Amino acid sequence: MFDFLKRKKNNDDISETPAQNMATISEETISPSGFFARLKQGLAKTRATFSGGMANLFLGKKELNQDLLNDIEMALLTADVGVETTEQLIKTLTEKLARKELSNAAAAFQCLQEEMKQILRPCALPLIISPEIKPTVILVVGINGSGKTTTIGKLARLFKEENKKIMLAAGDTFRAAAIEQLQIWGERNQVPVIAQQPGADTAAVIYDAMEAATARGADILIADTAGRLHTQANLMTELQKVKRVLAKIDKTAPHETLIVLDATLGQNALTQVKQFHELMGVTGIVLTKLDGTAKGGIIFAIAKQTNIPIRFIGVGEGIHDLRPFNADEFVNALFEE
Repeated sequence: MFDFLKRKKNNDDISETPAQNMATISEETISPSGFFARLKQGLAKTRATFSGGMANLFLGKKELNQDLLNDIEMALLTADVGVETTEQLIKTLTEKLARKELSNAAAAFQCLQEEMKQILRPCALPLIISPEIKPTVILVVGINGSGKTTTIGKLARLFKEENKKIMLAAGDTFRAAAIEQLQIWGERNQVPVIAQQPGADTAAVIYDAMEAATARGADILIADTAGRLHTQANLMTELQKVKRVLAKIDKTAPHETLIVLDATLGQNALTQVKQFHELMGVTGIVLTKLDGTAKGGIIFAIAKQTNIPIRFIGVGEGIHDLRPFNADEFVNALFEE
């Protein structure tokens, strides 16, 4: 059942070898530092192009006028907030200006932040693990390079710190390195990993993992899947097969379908979640690599246009740099000087 394989990396494998990943994991500091500080640091690139520029727009301005509104609009679009979301924010400011509800530019600056929080708050819904459902099955999907396997390892650590009994399923059988990487995370977190040979049927691997998780009384089973583009119909059909197979054991499984999105892709990430949701019924979003992009504003477009809960965000490579999403905390960190 546990197949710890050591295979040579090929061109389709992850950018780091499992040994390199292990080194990175081993160097992690186990005790998390204040996450707000890490969040603020992780959003540095987005803040520099967005709120830093925004602050300069407001600096020394006493009045909110059309020229300032135009500059705000451009700053929002540059940060990949999206056309629809930007239009809503500018419309709100314009209407409040017309009703003379904004006395000065500083008031408009505060109003903008509050309106941005209002967009995110409906999607800031934590992932609740019901003690009555054992195992709770979390199916993780997304394209290659989005950070699925690493996200699973970090989620396993988060849940284990909540005293949950975790098992992992190495459902990405397309790449041998993906199996090894997940096994390394399993070893690091002392969490069992159910795996088969590379090339094995993904649905069969996850089915076996669910049976094992049920037999062992696991609280949570997190299942990895091979990365695929939303345009690859045959691979998307394979994911639907996984859902059907899981339903043979538990009609309500998977209980959560998490899509992992790479924030550096900007508007392409929005397209991905829409397509995966249409085919798979996505119930939660993990937005990773926010520390590596100036396009962190995409989170507003995703929230506005999908209304899918944003469960977690990633702002670094550290094991504690993946945390439950908090709307107010995010906006505060985005605008923090």
